[in-house]
Amino acid sequence: MSKLAVIQKLESKQLKKDIQEFRIGDTIRVHIRIIEGEKERIQVFTGTVIARKGSGLSETFSVHRVAYGEGMERVFLLHSPRISKIELVKEGDIRRAKLYYLRGSSGKASKVKGKIGKKPKKNVAPVESESASVSVPVTE
Repeated sequence: MSKLAVIQKLESKQLKKDIQEFRIGDTIRVHIRIIEGEKERIQVFTGTVIARKGSGLSETFSVHRVAYGEGMERVFLLHSPRISKIELVKEGDIRRAKLYYLRGSSGKASKVKGKIGKKPKKNVAPVESESASVSVPVTE
């Protein structure tokens, strides 16, 4: 077995399976486990995803938010045991791979447009209803 195969086998055991699907431009809520002494609590960090890098166990994502007029950014490891949950708050409609331009902006300039309508999932079969089978005569 090669070194790469051994590393991939070890990493595959540590990957999280229940990760919420999110993209760049989405607003997410990240629940982080904070350990202070012997106490453990969960802190929530809400913001816009501005970047996603890497793959496998070392995949990271950057979340940007503006709080009290000051912009802050935090980088999280996607498969970290410190992250207890990732919630998708709002889907963003963007045309860039990285949203670093949001760093210096504030107010309306720092907002990302939301998606108006969601596209249906590809694996869902269409549901037939009784009203669809009724034919209406066309009058001229």
